[in-house]
Amino acid sequence: MKLASFVKSCLRMFKLSVKPNRREFWLSVKISAISIGAIGIVGFIVRLIASLLAVVG
Repeated sequence: MKLASFVKSCLRMFKLSVKPNRREFWLSVKISAISIGAIGIVGFIVRLIASLLAVVG
């Protein structure tokens, strides 16, 4: 019973979903790229601090 309602829910969602236009797509790409870059910068800073602490300590 639960599987049938899940499938119905998924089908309803696919019927309502629409393809994003070019502007929405590029906005998503920009946000994703900025997020990946920010995570990379934070990881680099953490690694830099860890290596500095290893040299000093």
